[in-house]
Amino acid sequence: MNYRHAFHAGNFADCVKHALFIQLLRAMQRKDKPLLVLDTHAGIGRYDLTSGPAEKTGEWREGIGRVLAAHDPALADYTALIRQLGPYPGSPAIAAALLRPADRLVVCELHPEDAAMLRRNFRNAPGVAVHERDGYEALRAFLPPPEKRGLILIDPPFERPDEFATLAKNLLAAYTKFRTGVYAVWYPIKHRAPVRAFFETLQLGGVRDVIAAELLRRPALDPARLNGCGVLVINPPYSFAQAALPVLDALRVILGEPGSAAGIERITDE
Repeated sequence: MNYRHAFHAGNFADCVKHALFIQLLRAMQRKDKPLLVLDTHAGIGRYDLTSGPAEKTGEWREGIGRVLAAHDPALADYTALIRQLGPYPGSPAIAAALLRPADRLVVCELHPEDAAMLRRNFRNAPGVAVHERDGYEALRAFLPPPEKRGLILIDPPFERPDEFATLAKNLLAAYTKFRTGVYAVWYPIKHRAPVRAFFETLQLGGVRDVIAAELLRRPALDPARLNGCGVLVINPPYSFAQAALPVLDALRVILGEPGSAAGIERITDE
């Protein structure tokens, strides 16, 4: 409950998450059938980077500030949306902008002040429902959806030392209820051991068709620093991995330091 994403909006991790989220949503919308987009840890949805918490930390300058200045063609879809939707749009604003008439967006935020701001930001948005509730509980409440198709974005704050274990437990429970859903799970990379343990838990839990798309700004050697991040995808849509690779590589070139790396790893087979 202490985490406020406004301090970190537009940083390098947001760039990775949002650029890949757009690719996932575009891939799912190649089919005409409606879908539910569920954002479990939504924040406030939109962020002013030039004042308040984001300006105080300045993290966006090393993230979206660099990306917008680079004008890389591989990131054109992402940057065009950012410029179109500003101020800096979080995942709820991105999803709301891309919804088709038959699609639905459910966004959840537990922090009372942020949930109130989220509700104000999307008060008149068609197809969008805002809930002040725990994101993990939302997985139990909204899955499986009546549309039978869903993109579930899970982006916990990772402010607790047991967050990976809590995430794995709730993700396995959601997968059991809704095995055909597309799950996109953001995670931090400080060092490799917690990430590998998370992957192993999913493997042992019988989750099929899992990939991990990662960007390391620097080698993951210092557990006190956020050295990179990843988006784990369960049931990735056809062609997503192929489309995501140039996006990751462009972000590595723009945001990386010496020893940076980016790529996609298959965690479990289909």
